[in-house]
Amino acid sequence: MIEFEGLPELVDPVLIAAFEGWNDAGEASSGVIAHLEAEWKATPLVELDPEDYYDFQVTRPVVELGDGVTRSITWPTTRLMLARPPGAKRDVVLLRGIEPNMRWRSFCAEIVGLCHDLGVDLAILLGALLNDSPHTRPVPIVGSVSDPGMARALNLELTKYEGPTGIVGVLQHTLGAAGLRTVSLWASVPHYVAQPPNPKATLALLRRIEDMLDIPMPYGDLAEEARAWEHGVDELAAQDTEVAEYVRELEERKDAADLPEASGDAIAAEFERYLRRRDRGTDR
Repeated sequence: MIEFEGLPELVDPVLIAAFEGWNDAGEASSGVIAHLEAEWKATPLVELDPEDYYDFQVTRPVVELGDGVTRSITWPTTRLMLARPPGAKRDVVLLRGIEPNMRWRSFCAEIVGLCHDLGVDLAILLGALLNDSPHTRPVPIVGSVSDPGMARALNLELTKYEGPTGIVGVLQHTLGAAGLRTVSLWASVPHYVAQPPNPKATLALLRRIEDMLDIPMPYGDLAEEARAWEHGVDELAAQDTEVAEYVRELEERKDAADLPEASGDAIAAEFERYLRRRDRGTDR
């Protein structure tokens, strides 16, 4: 583990984490961390030693030419960054990594130790999965929590998934067993347009995080990018009658499944978010 100038004293920190790979359809969840790192000008805290967790024949390092002549190597690893959001009363630790190839239990134990050292007691773990959700509708967000009361407070639909899991599921279980409150949020990415990026799903995750933490999220250009992405998919679907028909079927299925009160809840939540951002002067 590499520490950058030691671990600082943090104010009521929360961890927000995402991993590239199996857990990251359309790069929607890792896109949240990358976006927040840039918008909040996050600074490095810790970098895990990649020798411990990665098979470099599976997850290969990348050679880069910084000035067109000098070569450097970027190794696959997991990094923790510190962000201090403007106007917020707490610090945010951003974790972004690649799903490790081996020694998952040791990997998770190291993350738990860092959370204890930093004073983190709440972790929000992000993921994205391929699903049969239409790109024209709001992005479904499902998840799981360590405390059922949190699910009610967040109006969060709990996942009923059983089966193979990725590092997000294992890390959530390990953090919960260590006494941390945990939430995992998963965005549904249309399987027929799986290529990254997916700014619409990234934006949906950001909005969910904002609802949870009551910290204004810096949306930047994401809303405009999400509209452009949806318009682009519309144009592609219009060129293929089979895809267009399939999208219409998904829309009808989704609309039939949504209860009127669920739509009302979504409208109310969006209005409450607007009022909070207006009061802070951050509405965009």
